[in-house]
Amino acid sequence: MMELIDTAPGFLEPRHFRSDPGHYSRNLIFRAEDDGLSLYALVWMPGQWTPVHDHGSWGVVGIVEGVLEERSYVCLSTDRTRDEGIELVRGGVILLPPGAVTSFVPNPDHIHITGVPSERERAVSLHLYGRMMNNFHIYDVQAGTRHLAELEHNPNEWDGVDYQAGST
Repeated sequence: MMELIDTAPGFLEPRHFRSDPGHYSRNLIFRAEDDGLSLYALVWMPGQWTPVHDHGSWGVVGIVEGVLEERSYVCLSTDRTRDEGIELVRGGVILLPPGAVTSFVPNPDHIHITGVPSERERAVSLHLYGRMMNNFHIYDVQAGTRHLAELEHNPNEWDGVDYQAGST
């Protein structure tokens, strides 16, 4: 991942910087034929956050631009296969500046929320997963529940708009 961050200016194209004013953007860079590996550029505008979620996969994240914030949760429930009766408590906070790399594994669950507070600048991060990341569990901390949600991403194709220049 450190090498990917260092070489990002050479392989990231304007389409990898697509953003959306309503939510963070997942821009697909690479997808293995067997769906056993996927690489995304995520673009986080100020004030954009994920829901509380897990991944169901290992992952490695590297920061290309800006500062990404990760707030972790600890699952106190012994049965991690349940969708109800889940007890989560807040864990720590990690600030990931440009060049930072972090990783996670699914066992124990890596449950967190990630984003950029509204007072910070845009962040761009690379996310490498051990599967096609087309879904994950979203947690409702107050209700103690989770559900599997399908994820959208921008395809790895060019549409002619220069997103890096600030277009949306």
